[in-house]
Amino acid sequence: MFTTVQSLTRHDLVVKGSEFLAFANHTPSVNAALEWLKGIETQYKDATHVCWAYRVGDQYRFSDDGEPSGTAGAPIYRSLEGSGLDFVTVAVVRYYGGVNLGAGGLVRAYGGAAAEVLRISPKLEVFPRVNVSVLVGFGLISTLHNLLEPFDLQERIDEFTDQGLNVKFAVLETELERLQILVRDNTRGQGIVSLEGV
Repeated sequence: MFTTVQSLTRHDLVVKGSEFLAFANHTPSVNAALEWLKGIETQYKDATHVCWAYRVGDQYRFSDDGEPSGTAGAPIYRSLEGSGLDFVTVAVVRYYGGVNLGAGGLVRAYGGAAAEVLRISPKLEVFPRVNVSVLVGFGLISTLHNLLEPFDLQERIDEFTDQGLNVKFAVLETELERLQILVRDNTRGQGIVSLEGV
């Protein structure tokens, strides 16, 4: 299980005339993070800087986008890491206000804007799923339908083959062992449970 942000969230901050627009978004992959960032950079192409950080599982990156090294991307990432959230990208757009903030001021502004947008973002707990297929002979189709009823299945596809019924779906990782035992016991070992993509 991991916690992420549920939806795109924005927080605005003004420091000595500079505007900081902070955005947090759920990004399920590195490609999704980079695509979303490209969209932010396009939307705010008139901004002085678009600094960012993402964390996707054990992968992370951050960018100062022309700000002095270590004053923007790293503080954004530290706020993201400190939030405990995963599969999240944070972008902070800056419009320069005419007053230099200095290295310490930039760290506080970028890190503070990121921390606040993450704090106010609605959260979502995500439970990992595995892709499974279950194959049973024609005589066990109703047994299989009854077995699958109590499970929270997603992306279910029922396919008839010359051997019987093959049902593909995504099930909670925590429910996999119970499913395997129920199929084995209720089909007297005739039902075949396979992990897809393994």
